[in-house]
Amino acid sequence: MALEFEKYTYRVTWSEEDGEFLGLCSEFPSLSWLAETSEKTLKGIHSVVKECTEGMLENGEEIPVPISSRNYSGKFMVRIPPEVHRHLALEAIEAGVSLNRIASAKLAH
Repeated sequence: MALEFEKYTYRVTWSEEDGEFLGLCSEFPSLSWLAETSEKTLKGIHSVVKECTEGMLENGEEIPVPISSRNYSGKFMVRIPPEVHRHLALEAIEAGVSLNRIASAKLAH
């Protein structure tokens, strides 16, 4: 069974500025780790997040729920300019589908 810190969302990317790989954790945006290889970077950011969550638990703080464990309703509101709304509505009518279906298809791409 995976430990809680292993369930978080990690990303390793090359940092041109630092000349090393940069490790990040989406649930802890203030934490990062630099190393010469992507493998060392992933191990490093895992270690930092593990230490951080252990410290938070010791202090009685709530640790973030991993993104992969969160529930999403499938609904969110987006504000768009009226002309974009009109264009999408027209496109939906011409395609014989709902505005929601057109917007969902465009967001998926």
